[in-house]
Formats: sequence, C-alpha cells, structure tokens
Amino acid sequence: MKLKDISETFEGDLQDSEFAQFYLEEALNDGFPNFLVALRQVVQAQKGMSALASEIEMGRESLYRSLSEEGNPQFVTVAKVIEALGLKLSIASAN
Repeated sequence: MKLKDISETFEGDLQDSEFAQFYLEEALNDGFPNFLVALRQVVQAQKGMSALASEIEMGRESLYRSLSEEGNPQFVTVAKVIEALGLKLSIASAN
C-alpha cells in the first residue's frame, strides 16, 4: 500500500481559508522552516505555485526555493504570499 503525501491528505482542507489560517498558525508555532513548507502547501492547494508566482511578480522557481525548509525569503515575499492568499500578518503578545 502506497502512503499518501501529507499535502495530498490535507489538500481539500487547505482550500478552506479558515482551516488554512489555523494550519499556518500551528506551523509557525513549530518554527519558521515548518511555516514556509506549510505556506507552500496552502499556496499549492489554493492557487498553485505558477499562478501565485505570476500574481506576486516572482519567478516560480524562486518561489519554490523561498517556500522550502531551507528557504530564506525576504519578509516582503512572505507578506506578498500571505496577502495573495487573502490573509494578513499580525503580532501578538507571547504571554
């Protein structure tokens, strides 16, 4: 029996904006590399990498590299991706 990739398992759920929001929040709590991968999974489920790269005027390959575990994207790139997904960044107290 072939195991499904985790992104295949949650692809339908990640298309739901509310689920995606909570998924990204949890991923960010697990660390920035996990957040980048989760952000890529949400992009793939909701818009597709090519469409989003075009929308934010970025090369598709650069977007893939930025949203990987080893990615080191500029803040503006992350902000553009989040905005294109219909989400916004916010700051909260750690307490």
